Formats: sequence, C-alpha cells, structure tokens
Amino acid sequence: MSVVHQLSPGWLLDHLSFINKINYQVHQHHKPCASKNEPTSVHRDSLHMDSVSSFGSFATFIASDSTVKPENAVGRNSEMFLQKYVFRSELFAVTVPYITSSVHKECQQSNEKKDLTNGVKTEISISTLGKKRKRCVVFNQGELDAMEYHTKIRELILDGSAQLIQEGFKSGFLHSLSEKRDKCIEPITLPLDACNLSGLCEMAKHLPSLNEKELLTLQLVEDDVSVTEQDLFSRVVENNSSFTKRITLMGQKYLLPPKSSFLLSDISCMHPLLNSGKTYDVIVIDPPWQNKSVKRSKRYSYLSPLQIKQIPIPKLAAPNCLVITWVTNRQKHLRFVKEELYPSWSVEIVAEWHWVKITNSGEFVFPLDSPHKKPYECLILGRIREKTALPLRNADVNVLPIPDHKLMVSVPCTLHSHKPPLAEVLKDYIKPEGQCLELFARNLQPGWTSWGNEVLKFQHVDYFIALESGN
Repeated sequence: MSVVHQLSPGWLLDHLSFINKINYQVHQHHKPCASKNEPTSVHRDSLHMDSVSSFGSFATFIASDSTVKPENAVGRNSEMFLQKYVFRSELFAVTVPYITSSVHKECQQSNEKKDLTNGVKTEISISTLGKKRKRCVVFNQGELDAMEYHTKIRELILDGSAQLIQEGFKSGFLHSLSEKRDKCIEPITLPLDACNLSGLCEMAKHLPSLNEKELLTLQLVEDDVSVTEQDLFSRVVENNSSFTKRITLMGQKYLLPPKSSFLLSDISCMHPLLNSGKTYDVIVIDPPWQNKSVKRSKRYSYLSPLQIKQIPIPKLAAPNCLVITWVTNRQKHLRFVKEELYPSWSVEIVAEWHWVKITNSGEFVFPLDSPHKKPYECLILGRIREKTALPLRNADVNVLPIPDHKLMVSVPCTLHSHKPPLAEVLKDYIKPEGQCLELFARNLQPGWTSWGNEVLKFQHVDYFIALESGN
C-alpha cells in the first residue's frame, strides 16, 4: 500500500512501496543446461546483454493464441522463467534536507529587516573591507503574492504534516537520523538518457505519416520485443496482460507494467490518443511550467500558458471528469490555472491539495519559510461541468465529495519530477473501473493510460534491480 497512514489532515505515502507492489515480472527464456560458470539469476549488470528477439514492426503486435518455445543456437528448446524486478530503493534515500535549517539561518543572519507592508527589504551586509553597507531590495509583485500565499497555508502545512509525521515515527515507517547513521549509502550512478525520448519525439515528426485508419491501438503480445520508432510514435501501445512486458527502443530497454498503456509523443502529435475513442474519468496533468531555472538549465522543454490551454481536455474528458493539475509555487501559474485554464476547459475547482516533501527522518526537504524553495507543491482539483448531452458513466454509483485542503506527505524520489502516485489517494473519490489518464507522464501505472514525450523515462531497466529468479 502506498498509503501508510490516513488522518484528518491527509495521507502519509510510501512511493517506493507503490512501485514495488506492481507485478514487475517478465517471462524470460533460459537455457536448461547452462554451464557451471553461468549464473542462474539475472543481475542488473547483465540487463543490457539480454538477447531480445527482433521482430518486424508489423509482426511484433499480431495477436496470437499459440505458445511458442523458442530454440537456442543448437536447436534445443529454451525454458521459461519469471524474472522479477524491484525499483532501486536508493532513489528514495533522502536522509538529510536539501538545504538545512542552519544554512538557511546563516543566509538570514545579515541582520535582515523586512517591511512587508511596503514591500521593501533592508539588508545590512559586511563588505570585504569590514564596513557595513545598506542595501534596499524592493519585492516584486510575484514575491509579495508568494509570501501572502505562504502565510495563508503555513499553519496548514506545519500542523498537518506534524500529525502525519508523528504517526510515521510511531509505526516505524520514519526513523530518526541517529538511527540511520550506521547505514552508509553509496552514491548512485543514474542511467543517461541514451535514448533521448524527447528527441525521438521531435524526430518522429519527420517520419512518413501512416494512414489514419492504421492508427489503431497496438497490443503487446510478446514478453520481450524490439519496437520501431514509427510503431511507438503513431499508436497507443497497450499491455493488457497480467505480467510486465519489456520493450527495446533504440537499444534501450524499458519495463511496461501490467494493464498499462501509453503514447510517446509531444503535444503536436496527440491524435492517436484522441482517435482511440476513449474518454477518461480522471485526468492528471503535470505541465512543464515555464520558469527562469528551466530556461537556464535547459533540462527539459517547457510550454507557454497558451500552449497548455490548447491541450484538448474537453475531448478527452468524460462527463464529471476529475481534473488534477500539478502547479509549481509561482503564484503566476496558480492564478493562471484558477482564472484562465480551468474556465477555458469548463472545469470547476473543487479543492486545493498540497504535496509536502520530507526526509526519511521526517524533516522538510527545504526550510518551510525559505524564500526560494518551498518543501511543498500544489495540486488543483476540479470537475468538468456535466455535459447534459452525454450520460454519466456508472451514474448509479455514488462517490464521496472531494475534501479541500488535504496534504500528501512523502519522501520524494531523487529523480527529477517523479511525482507520488495518486491512484490510492483518489480511490474514494472516483468510480470503480474508472478510466484514468496522466498527461506529461514520465512513468507508467497499472490501469492508467500515460502520455508524454518522456513517458517511458522512469521505466528504464537501469532504475530497477533484477532479483534472483527460479524456473
């Protein structure tokens, strides 16, 4: 269960547990008469060496009821076994805050005086010659709005998090820093984006376009397949089985969880998703918001507010669809979602939640009152105003009204923008068997359709460890 505790303020979540309860088991072929020196288990270092059958782009996805026993090089039948994978726990080892309170206080110890009413901050700093000099900094409107917003929600974040963290200590889910000192965590070498998924999406625009009638959903049949770029970019790919499938794209291997589907494309090539004919009861959106740090780092591309408004949510949403948007702490973006984006999609706001990021020892990852980075992010929840022309799906099933001002407290993944899963948190507020969609996703979930130009990023095998397996 990803929900460790549920109290009136919200939920304490275990993101790693959610990932590892997914049935990440892949059927693999194993030679029955391996030599003594060959390990019977598959280890992480050998993942790139797995031999993968290379099928043609058409043959890969032809449905087949027959079971084929492949033969090895000398003609003997191979045996099938299940290879289990788990996500690397080191990626959730956040033992100390990113910025400690002591460092934050040192930054504040320039005898800083703030006059928030006038929006002016007076700093007294020490020059290299030992002389004091005064410097006046005028807050811009965005900074003033951010301080006002933080003041409104500060007690909610502080008190609610404290209750959930306390429960985490009682149950043993969280541990004090002194209890963890004996455990040394080795540095992790993360996989490079060798496949450059977003770059492939850009390249796909120049591939020959397929006939609209051929833009059908592709169902993966084989357990371990190679796929062509054109197959992946032009169709929604589905794994409808109860086991994980493994695909190879441009030499890189990715794990597809059971009952999951995805479309790898950018915002200009969403038509396969629209042509699938599905509408969704839940749509989670994590837009690449434009900000100064993104511009400087060029870590990933961003979208302008106008581009975000053009996402075809009305076409993808079922009646009464729950729309959830992740928003950064810039008030400009928060106002945009509330005042422009949701109204343009006919979405009525019903709640505002916050994700609070903590360490394994229950500390905020950033000081709560840091003027730069906050230890929380915002989610705006709304519902599509009912479309009278269309009947509600499962109209006879009642769901609970969505509460306002809830917190989700969790240890964040060290991978950039790997958000906590919402499936278990939302289960009381959506109808059973509801269709769920995540936009701008970087990973896959069972029972969900995921779309984005990096949708397979965190499904790369290097983020997982292969456990020893038996026949």
